[in-house]
Amino acid sequence: MAVKDYIRKRFFPHLWCPGCGHGTIMTAIIRAIENLDLKKNNMVVVSGIGCSARISGYLDFHTMHTLHGRALAFATGVKLSRPELTVLVPMGDGDACAIGGNHFIHAARRNIDVTAIIMNNNIYGMTGGQYSPLTEYGDLATTAPYGNIDHSFDVVKLATGAGASFVARTTTYHVNPMIKILEKAIMHKGFSVVEVLSQCPEQFGRRNNIPSAVDMLNSYKTNTTPIGSKEKEKNPDLIERGIFVQEERPEYCAEYDKVIERASKGR
Repeated sequence: MAVKDYIRKRFFPHLWCPGCGHGTIMTAIIRAIENLDLKKNNMVVVSGIGCSARISGYLDFHTMHTLHGRALAFATGVKLSRPELTVLVPMGDGDACAIGGNHFIHAARRNIDVTAIIMNNNIYGMTGGQYSPLTEYGDLATTAPYGNIDHSFDVVKLATGAGASFVARTTTYHVNPMIKILEKAIMHKGFSVVEVLSQCPEQFGRRNNIPSAVDMLNSYKTNTTPIGSKEKEKNPDLIERGIFVQEERPEYCAEYDKVIERASKGR
């Protein structure tokens, strides 16, 4: 794989911390795009603010580094104006489920043909380790030194309830399945959500007695299981991974074109 063909080498070495899972996700995105033989000039990557948002600077596609929580709003505008383009939106906890939560649920219910990649590292890594809407109950953060008492969102249930027509979860340990899921998400005609559990050894791991990136990766191996496995029946606390929703529904841009056509005919 010619990685150099897909990255802006002038911005390397990257700014992610040693052991961060976000580089693994970026590599998986590149592999998926290469496997699908998609042209760079037809790709748009839109990001907001945070560790995840660095991707828009590193990938050599059409890119937009936008306001915190507004990545999906900008992506919606791009897709509506240029529906032939493939639009990816890598997001972190805040962009997807905090300040950007309202944009997320409405993009899902509209079923606009955008792929949202939620890089879930369970914490606000860039701004100092505050707890986020995806920090689990009881976990430690700079703003929860005695344990988080908020209950976290389940991204899969949130996306499904909001109407996303493609919903999946994977981890940075399961790289090859991640690539395959991203390929399917990108090709799906509708709003696609891929949650990727991504390790943050610096801000999350150190505070929660998971001392290394390897330990965090091993936790994804032991604490997750494929959808519908027998292990889940034995241990309900295991996190399921795989494709939860894959349905064909009317896509927003196509429906908008119908409205324009009806309006042009006066009916």
